[in-house]
Amino acid sequence: MAKAADYIDDVKRYDASVDEDTVQKICNYLGIALTNRDSSLVSCSDETERNRVRDGYCAKKLGMDTAAAEAAIEAVCQQMKGDKFKQRVTFYHLLTKV
Repeated sequence: MAKAADYIDDVKRYDASVDEDTVQKICNYLGIALTNRDSSLVSCSDETERNRVRDGYCAKKLGMDTAAAEAAIEAVCQQMKGDKFKQRVTFYHLLTKV
């Protein structure tokens, strides 16, 4: 199981006030997806990936409708545009802040 400590520094680059419990909850939700490098990253340029985030995490965990989810994903993509490799844990944490 992924540990929050593995991701906390990356999350803190965007949210200095993040607490480890929140990051651990996201790690628990993602579970085995974090063991594979490809699935541990989010690709903003891949429509299938964006739809997966929208229909999975945004809809099921955050209760967002499609329009709100797409707007939130776009906002996080813009916020993280400087990162070539966008960590899924950081991306999902930022979605909770939008």
